[in-house]
Amino acid sequence: MTIFSRIIAGEIPSYKCAENDKFYAFLDINPLAQGHTLVVPKQEVDYFFDLDDNDLADMVVFAKKVAKALRTAFPCRKVGMAVLGLEVNHAHIHLVPLQSEGDMDFRRAKLQLTPEQMQQTADRILAAYEAR
Repeated sequence: MTIFSRIIAGEIPSYKCAENDKFYAFLDINPLAQGHTLVVPKQEVDYFFDLDDNDLADMVVFAKKVAKALRTAFPCRKVGMAVLGLEVNHAHIHLVPLQSEGDMDFRRAKLQLTPEQMQQTADRILAAYEAR
């Protein structure tokens, strides 16, 4: 069972930003920017492109809705999307609020947010997601 499966199951706490019957979105604990969110399928699949076509399409549509909520909660020029998948063997999408392309550089220092700031961030995104 991956760490993301354990988060989805509630065994490991997370900062939930959105959820439906097939997908779960939560804050990255090492964010590139405030609001950096991970979108994962509830089904444990290692590689993003191993998802069946319908699930892949549904995941991108879900991520689009989360990105719209993220942009509402944290105004930015755009929301960047990255699929890397090397650090956790569970398909996932990174959504990062962008002011410039450099904001998507995964080699740069990560933000250090307090648990209170993380919870406030997740609450803002979730409220925007639910208001759609």
